[in-house]
Amino acid sequence: MNTVQDLLVVGGGFAGMACAQAAAKQGLRTMVIERKAWPGRRVHSTGILVRELAEIWDPPARLCRRIEGIRLYGPGGHSIDLHSPGYYFLATDTEALMEWHRRQAIDAGVALRFGCAYRRARYENGVHVVNDEDLQARFLVGCDGARSAVASDQKLGRNRQFLFGMEAELPAIPEIDPGFLHVFLDGELAPGYIGWVVPGVGMTQVGLGCRFPNQLNMHEFMTRVTAVFGVALPKPRDFRTGLIPCGGRISPWYGNDNILLLGDAAGTASPLTGAGIHPAIGVGRLAGAAIADYLQGQGSLPHKILEPHLPHYGPRALLRSAMNILPAQDLLVRLLFSSLPFRTLAQLVFFHQRGLFTTAAWRDLLELLQKA
Repeated sequence: MNTVQDLLVVGGGFAGMACAQAAAKQGLRTMVIERKAWPGRRVHSTGILVRELAEIWDPPARLCRRIEGIRLYGPGGHSIDLHSPGYYFLATDTEALMEWHRRQAIDAGVALRFGCAYRRARYENGVHVVNDEDLQARFLVGCDGARSAVASDQKLGRNRQFLFGMEAELPAIPEIDPGFLHVFLDGELAPGYIGWVVPGVGMTQVGLGCRFPNQLNMHEFMTRVTAVFGVALPKPRDFRTGLIPCGGRISPWYGNDNILLLGDAAGTASPLTGAGIHPAIGVGRLAGAAIADYLQGQGSLPHKILEPHLPHYGPRALLRSAMNILPAQDLLVRLLFSSLPFRTLAQLVFFHQRGLFTTAAWRDLLELLQKA
C-alpha cells in the first residue's frame, strides 16, 4: 500500500508549487504530480511579475529585470507612455524562475513526480484514491491549468472563456527601449486582447493574443514590430502557446470532499489582462497554510479561509465584455489615445493589481489629474 499523502497537488506551475511548499513547511506530507516530464519547460506564461508579488515573494535578482513604464501603441502607429509613482514590473527568465520555485518546494520537503498525468480519483474513507490506487491523499488540490482535468473529473466549475496567446523568444534586441513593456492595441491583429514586446532577461519576448477561437497572424505582427522599432528581428529561438482563462472565477471552485482548485484551474487570472501569477502565488501560499491548519485540527475549512482573499474582478470583467466586441474594442482604443479619463483608466488597469478602487488607485488618480 502506498503511503497516504496529506496533500496531493495536481500541476507543478506557480500555484501548485506555492501551495505545496506552504503546506510542507507546516509539516504535511505533500506531493506534486505533473504531467510534463519536467517543470519549467515551455512555460505558458510571459513571466511578468507585478510589484505586489515582487514585494512578498522576493525572487532571485539574477532572474529578473525591473521595468517601470508601459508604452501603448495604437493601430495608427502613435503611442503614449504610462507610469505610476513607485510602481514597477519584473521581466523574468521564466524557465529559470520555475526551476528556482521547484527547488524551493523540494527544500521544504515536497515530493515531486513528473510525467504523471491525473486521470481520475474517487473519495472513500476520507481519502482521495487517485489513478486507480496509484496515489492516495487526504486533501486534493487541482492546479492543472485552464482546462483542468481535476475540475472535469470532480464535477467542479470549468473555464468557458479563453484568450489564446503565442509568444516568440528572440535574442536580446538592444534597439528596443528597455524601460518599457511595449503593448500593442489593435482590434484586427489582436481581437479581444493585445500584442506585446518585452525586453526581458537576456532575451526579447514578442507575443500576440486574441479572444479564443480567433486565429492569430504572428507573421503580420512581427512585421509590424519590425516597422515600429526600425530593426530586423532575429530568428526566434523558441515559441510558446497557451490558453488563458478570461471568464473570471469559476463556480464551484471547491468540493465538500477535501478538494479545491487554484490558479488558472479556478479562473483567478485577470479577465482583462490575463495576469495570473500574482494570485497564483499569493492564494496558493494561503491555501497551503490553510489546508495544513485544517488537517492538523487547528483551522476552519480552507475554502472559507481563502474566500476573502480571492481576486474580485468586477470592473475588469465589464471591460473584458467590451473587449469581446470588436467595435467596442476599437472605440475604447480611440478614447484611450484621445481622452485623459480613459488614459487614467488604462493607468489604473495596468498599475493597480490590488484593484481599481483601492486607496492606492485613487491616490494615483488624483495625482494624475493634478498634473493634467
